[in-house]
Amino acid sequence: MRSTLAQKTAFALLLGLAGFITLAYGGVHQPIIAVYYAAIALAIVLVGVDAFRSGSIAVDKSYVSVVILAASAYGFFQVIPFGESAAAASGLAGIPATISLDPFATKRAAINFFALFLLLTAFVSVLDKNKRIHKVVIAITVFGFAYAFFAILQSFLSPGKIYGIYEVNAQTSFGSFVNRHNFAAFMEMAIALPLGLLFAGAVERDKKLLYITAVTLMGVALLLSGSRGGLVAFLAQLVFLALVTLGKGGGKKLALRIALVVLLFGAIVGGSIFVGGESSLTRIADTATSDNITSDRSHIWAVTLKMIAANMPFGAGLGAYGVAYTPHDSLTGLERVEQAHNDYLQVLSDAGLPGLIIGGAFIFLIFRLARQGMSAGNQWRRAVSIGAASGIFAILVHSIFDFVLHITAISVTFVMLIAVLIAAKESYDDDFPDDPAAHHRHRPRKSKGKIASFRK
Repeated sequence: MRSTLAQKTAFALLLGLAGFITLAYGGVHQPIIAVYYAAIALAIVLVGVDAFRSGSIAVDKSYVSVVILAASAYGFFQVIPFGESAAAASGLAGIPATISLDPFATKRAAINFFALFLLLTAFVSVLDKNKRIHKVVIAITVFGFAYAFFAILQSFLSPGKIYGIYEVNAQTSFGSFVNRHNFAAFMEMAIALPLGLLFAGAVERDKKLLYITAVTLMGVALLLSGSRGGLVAFLAQLVFLALVTLGKGGGKKLALRIALVVLLFGAIVGGSIFVGGESSLTRIADTATSDNITSDRSHIWAVTLKMIAANMPFGAGLGAYGVAYTPHDSLTGLERVEQAHNDYLQVLSDAGLPGLIIGGAFIFLIFRLARQGMSAGNQWRRAVSIGAASGIFAILVHSIFDFVLHITAISVTFVMLIAVLIAAKESYDDDFPDDPAAHHRHRPRKSKGKIASFRK
């Protein structure tokens, strides 16, 4: 079955949206978020038109999208009024009693989760061909390479201004992100797919140098950003790739994988020193000595534990962390803390036991998806699954130290990797066994696995 114009347009729109959001300061400003919502709505309409005209639609049978929808539904549940709040005793009648301590922030968070649900649904729907998966891998690799080059160049030519116009703190920003940790998180995902192809041996010999160059430049940019959490996550990503691609061969193959990791990381460190001098590495150490109260993780985590205990079992409300934090803060409160710098603690703080169940289900389903994808019969799609899984794993590690998934651009790219992982485990009629160039030849798609057909 041939693709309709609606499906092709939706695919191009979603790919362009990921790049646009990243370049637009990470999508943290309200006008950009409005464009983001409008683009998702348009993509869903186009997917619906394609489903009506073609008589079939690819759906997510991994249930990851269902878990994201459950998070959105729980957020809306937290803002349901249950009578009047305790403030009525002080003469402030009419204030509804809700689970959330900040209903407005919780509604906004619930809407964001719903948008991610629609985004994943749309991505899975358009990734119904092996050729499309190839295009996503190429787009992410090329964009990541170009974006890394731009970020390195800007760090020297205009460190205090993004694009030379938006003035920011040069010590905390990098690339188009105001926060360098967010840039590092994006690089962890952009570098994941080409790394997976290299580690799994699914790159044609004449293209290996191109992939190695792209990976090295993205790694240099990540290190130059000065994010400690990003560095830890990247090292975890390399170890993950070395272990899952070990296969048969015993100690000899393990030694080769370790040597590959050491050489790759050594090349990235060497490149960072060559490009940025000593400052490229000392910037990471500078973060450790920061006296900024809003990023003092040991204190924030201690307060968060108190918040979790105080707001059990339903949580303080999605997005309500900043309001819930203040009553438990032992410091002056002059500097407001908006995030826990640990998404696992913040899930418990914001959503309580339901959040623990939803978050646990999400991680379990991702783990199951990764296992299925890394067992795919096609070598190239198996390598893509390994790469996508490594990027997701890196973000889950980074989330121990930062709140990167709260940034629109990061969450969009994260969802894209999940969609690739869902699609890569299937088989398609345009597959050719272990052929990296299979996307040059394709036949009509066969309905299998994730395809649900219906009559007009």
